[in-house]
Amino acid sequence: MSAAYVDTSVLAGIAFGEPAAERFALALNRFDRVLSSNLLEAEMRAVFERESEAFEEDVMAGIDWVLPTRPLSAEFARALGAGYLRGADLWHVATALYVSPQPDSLTFATLDAGQGRVASALGFRKCRI
Repeated sequence: MSAAYVDTSVLAGIAFGEPAAERFALALNRFDRVLSSNLLEAEMRAVFERESEAFEEDVMAGIDWVLPTRPLSAEFARALGAGYLRGADLWHVATALYVSPQPDSLTFATLDAGQGRVASALGFRKCRI
């Protein structure tokens, strides 16, 4: 079973027609599962509000929500050991580590260059677009 963790940058890009994001939309369709933290919903709602657009819930259709049952302290430390990330970016990478402690079994989809570097340094597969 193939799985990808998707960051907000990808779904926001898809929702608002960023050119690279269109290729991500096609790539994500190839996975059996697409996962994300429920932080994604808050970030997506904020993006739609910032753009003065009505929120479209269908942009999150098919996402399997990851709801950690414990603090992610170990995952935060591991991610920061691979490089600096801002809070929300750190949360997404740590959540992906929570799902897949062996990162090479999970693809990490992001349009954020810094987050992508850290995810790659940790061993996550890069989403091929």
